[in-house]
Amino acid sequence: MNEKEQYKVSTEPYYQQQTNEVELYEAAYRNRLPVMVKGPTGCGKSRFVEYMAWKLGKPLITVACNEDMTASDLVGRYLLEANGTRWLDGPLTTAARIGAICYLDEIVEARQDTTVVIHPLTDHRRTLPLDKKGELVNAHPDFQLVISYNPGYQTLMKDLKQSTKQRFTAFDFDYPTAELEAQIVAKETGIDQALAAKLVKVGLAARNLKGHGLSEGISTRLLVYAATLMNDGVAAKDACRMALVRPITDDADIRETLDHAIDTTFA
Repeated sequence: MNEKEQYKVSTEPYYQQQTNEVELYEAAYRNRLPVMVKGPTGCGKSRFVEYMAWKLGKPLITVACNEDMTASDLVGRYLLEANGTRWLDGPLTTAARIGAICYLDEIVEARQDTTVVIHPLTDHRRTLPLDKKGELVNAHPDFQLVISYNPGYQTLMKDLKQSTKQRFTAFDFDYPTAELEAQIVAKETGIDQALAAKLVKVGLAARNLKGHGLSEGISTRLLVYAATLMNDGVAAKDACRMALVRPITDDADIRETLDHAIDTTFA
């Protein structure tokens, strides 16, 4: 298996289009424009990128960004071996060389001095300087850079600079409509559509508490977890408490409110 094939998305990921985001992404890719995907936790950002890589037939290299990530983690470093040193490309460099879509997930978590290294890849230059190696990598014609983040977690310390933001086209993602979300949960897990609709109802109750005790609502991902547990024979109320309530809050009052919503919905 060659390096490109190693990163191909081999099977179609299930993705339910909400508006015209698929067509818009295809237009961005045809012109190799960098893409920024913004939206709350678990609303389908990563699944969308994975689906588009599959649909376009392009390799996908995903990087989960974190505050300890250095520029070397992205571009590469020299490794010390018995016979000397060997250069090892980082994921960003690999993607640029082979023509993959490089997806930097939750880019806002990375240090700002690290994200600067992506700038030359997001304008007319489409290059990546490897300063430690003394090499300038010209991006493969198929290369595209995609980043994502959750605007709800923006702070003065954790936000993208305007000099970074204005290098990207962007999508605003949100949770699907209740009907569509129920379809997604049912399709993902095989659960009955009516039960999926009840799970979505609990999710909506939690999302209404965002900013009123909850920093983030129940994600579509957690609804899928609850449905998976129910499919395995776990009682609906127990599955909801385990997958929907306990992970998102330790506040006793919020838990009581959500537990009451569960008891009412699954009475």
